[in-house]
Amino acid sequence: MLDHVTIGVRDLERSKIFYDTVLRAIGIERLYAEGERFAGYGVGQKAFFWIGQRDAPQTSAHIAFTVESRKIVDEFHRAALAARGIDNGPPGLRPHYHANYYGAFVLDPDGHNIEAVCHLPMT
Repeated sequence: MLDHVTIGVRDLERSKIFYDTVLRAIGIERLYAEGERFAGYGVGQKAFFWIGQRDAPQTSAHIAFTVESRKIVDEFHRAALAARGIDNGPPGLRPHYHANYYGAFVLDPDGHNIEAVCHLPMT
């Protein structure tokens, strides 16, 4: 199951105008902004589609998959490294997102940032 996707855009303001209009038509609203570099869209309080300012065209992407436990995040990271992925952030808490955000990041062979994240408290 996907948790969120981030894509790069060259002109954030132009893209916000576009996505505000297009996504509203299908029931998705802009929920968050992180400074002048990112905007998050979703339903309710959950942003699952993000756009981020990039100075040059970007072909890589950030894709996050929700998992049910921190152990699975750890297993994801180990398996990705064993498959020749590149560590882009070891398993751990990311409290700047929220108190229980436990994720790990790897770069796939094409440089795409792939993440596994568990939002549940440690049990």
